Amino acid sequence: MILPDGYRISHDPAELQLDVIHAYLTRSYWSPGIPRHAVERAVRNSLTVGAFDAAGAQVGFARMATDHASFGYLADVFVLEEHRGLKLGHALTRALLDLPEVQGFRTLLLLTRDAHRIYEDCGFERVQDPAAFMQIRRPGNYPPE
Repeated sequence: MILPDGYRISHDPAELQLDVIHAYLTRSYWSPGIPRHAVERAVRNSLTVGAFDAAGAQVGFARMATDHASFGYLADVFVLEEHRGLKLGHALTRALLDLPEVQGFRTLLLLTRDAHRIYEDCGFERVQDPAAFMQIRRPGNYPPE
């Protein structure tokens, strides 16, 4: 997918720049300090998409953890600060949601603290009954290498 100003979206995992992805995620509010091996495993086992500038530098990322049958969890969506305001977050999200295999999923979820508008623009709705959700939180707990 080509965007204005030479930006483009790619589904090719070979183009992903793990140093960029890890550097951002390790300072994000949702995965501070995440080890590189955990990022590598998450990327390898998810549907992924990257945003790239005209020079080929990675400037954004998104992934969907999925069972490839009925469920997808949108995660790790980011656009580097100096590239925000260009709707790249929308483009990354749409690129995953528009995949043919995702069209048949019954449930798509995500968690966000600060980007509700982006996801609402892409069709997500706020959970009507949050009391139905349960979780186990283990902050900072990642599998060994």
